[in-house]
Amino acid sequence: MPESKSRKKKVRPSDPEFVERMAKAAEKEKAGNPPWLVPVMLGLMILGLIWIVTYYLTASRVGGGFPIPPLGAWNLAVGFALIITGFGLTTRWK
Repeated sequence: MPESKSRKKKVRPSDPEFVERMAKAAEKEKAGNPPWLVPVMLGLMILGLIWIVTYYLTASRVGGGFPIPPLGAWNLAVGFALIITGFGLTTRWK
């Protein structure tokens, strides 16, 4: 019976192609996180928390509360958007 064309040939560890592939895989493993990822991730989560706490502490004022008084209760949405963006970056963490 004829052999399937999609079947791959066995690769021996002494094969130069195998060694090159393994070197590339090890290089990818060492890559890790980009240096900006963790500070930005934590910064966004903390900034969102500070934004929400600031709004809650100042919401009883006549102007509608800081950080941006014209937004009113939408300041909560801004704070949560910052936090969710920070958590979204955690998916890239290795």
